[in-house]
Amino acid sequence: MGGVEDEEPPSKRVKVSSGESGGLSDSTSTCSFSDSMARSLASQGDEEMVGSKGVIKKVEFVRIIADALYSLGYKKTGARLEEESGIPMHSSVVNLFMQQILDGNWDESTATLHRIGLMDETIIKLASFLIMEQKFFELLDAENVMDALKTLRTEIAPLCINNNRVRELSSCIVSPPHHVVGGFPLQGIVRTRSRPKLLEELQKLLPPTVMIPERRLEHLVEQALNLQVDTCIFHNSLNKEMSLLADHQCGRDQIPSQTLQILQEHCDEVWFLRFSHNGKYLASSSRDHSAIIWEVNVNGKVSLKHRLSGHQKPVSYVSWSPDDHQLLTCGVEEAVRRWDVSSGECFHVYEKNGLGLLSCAWSPDGKCVLSGINDKSICMWDLDGKELECWKGQRTIRISDLEVTSDGKRIITVCREADILLLDREAKSEKLIEEDQTITSFSLSRDDKFLLVNLLNQEIHLWNIEGDVKLVAKYRGHKRSRFIVRSCFGGLEQSFISSGSEDSQIYIWQRGSGELIEALRGHSGAVNCVSWNPENPHMLASASDDRTIRIWGLNQLNMKRKGTHSNGVHYCNGGT
Repeated sequence: MGGVEDEEPPSKRVKVSSGESGGLSDSTSTCSFSDSMARSLASQGDEEMVGSKGVIKKVEFVRIIADALYSLGYKKTGARLEEESGIPMHSSVVNLFMQQILDGNWDESTATLHRIGLMDETIIKLASFLIMEQKFFELLDAENVMDALKTLRTEIAPLCINNNRVRELSSCIVSPPHHVVGGFPLQGIVRTRSRPKLLEELQKLLPPTVMIPERRLEHLVEQALNLQVDTCIFHNSLNKEMSLLADHQCGRDQIPSQTLQILQEHCDEVWFLRFSHNGKYLASSSRDHSAIIWEVNVNGKVSLKHRLSGHQKPVSYVSWSPDDHQLLTCGVEEAVRRWDVSSGECFHVYEKNGLGLLSCAWSPDGKCVLSGINDKSICMWDLDGKELECWKGQRTIRISDLEVTSDGKRIITVCREADILLLDREAKSEKLIEEDQTITSFSLSRDDKFLLVNLLNQEIHLWNIEGDVKLVAKYRGHKRSRFIVRSCFGGLEQSFISSGSEDSQIYIWQRGSGELIEALRGHSGAVNCVSWNPENPHMLASASDDRTIRIWGLNQLNMKRKGTHSNGVHYCNGGT
């Protein structure tokens, strides 16, 4: 029945015409062997365990090993394992069912489905629906419209499963055949799947005790490796090889802990810095009324690209455009300036008569500029300076932090001393993060799901802002008594938290565990801000009252031994 050939080979072949179990050839299997599954399972005993802790059922262990062997193409070895252990991978009824699916024997397969011994009638109906739907499409592909209509009326519709889908299938009857093959994306109609793909879908639907989930052993091994990575507090390199022969463990040498360069172009305290999204540039701002665009060269060395002059007051904040082609800088209660990164030219100055601007941010499409104003409002302009929208009331205070989520839906700002406002522009609703202490700064994670909040009491709080806001972690150890000190997410998959400190050190915590893993010495003044290169997990920058910026990387000895970091960029050997 049906005329569709397999578009891809199944991971394991079943041949049951002579009573074989999964993948067995005629020379290695007999009917009596397949039919003895129940006796084999009983003799092995579900209680028989293997492993040092006695938590692995031997029967299940042998079955998933056999499944892995067949998936890897070792059919004879898989068959030999089944024969020697006396534990067949699947029962003879399941093997028959699988072969009938691959052969397109739809009516026989639904009859066999009822013999498998499933207790849940809903699962039987759902599986029957998938099988009959495949039969329906293959009949249509063969232009056998009347039989397809009969299948729909007498075999699919009576199952009373997914009436909307039944109506969609009905529409295929009156549509040209090529539309059926191509599908109806707007209606959810899909093209005829291959029979091995249908078998995979049935595999997900049926209980794992009946049909082993596809590549189950591989999934368990990957799960174990991922767990080892998740519990490795120093994991910070894509290049770290994973082995099945030994437990995974990274060393402290994966954390940027050595000064590679000291940048001394500012002539007063450096208050803020941030890497561009592509990691190719670094922007810094200073009490000296200037901002600087630095370029990260291919060898990892950082060099001055442009000095940006024009502000009449200290520059407290910078923000990169989504494409990194432009930069916003904000003077302390002064103006926001928009700069061209390639030329260093100032494109526009954003001001409000009689008012001072406190912060700056971009809309995700790069077509609008936002700023917090010292009258506690937030304003949005187009690039030419035309005011588009203004959110008045208690929307911001004198803290130069403002973030817009990457979908453009939410604006985030400090609205009261201990509260952060999550303003949903689309839903026209507001949520608050309410702290017990005065907020000094905050930072948004790259995936928009988390907010890192620095507090007056020398704590850093991590908030999940998806759905209902909730506090998920606290980080302690850095010092803050007088100044604004900023923290950031960073490292591979933003697995670390870093912060400046008034004791001239940079502190680094493992994000998940909250464990303090590094305190970096080098600066001679308070460290006001840190920024982790988003494209290089081994590059960290810090800004200090000592008028310098430090670029931190891997230990020199480690770099000389390895030559490159995880993304292939060679480090420079300069700096002290």
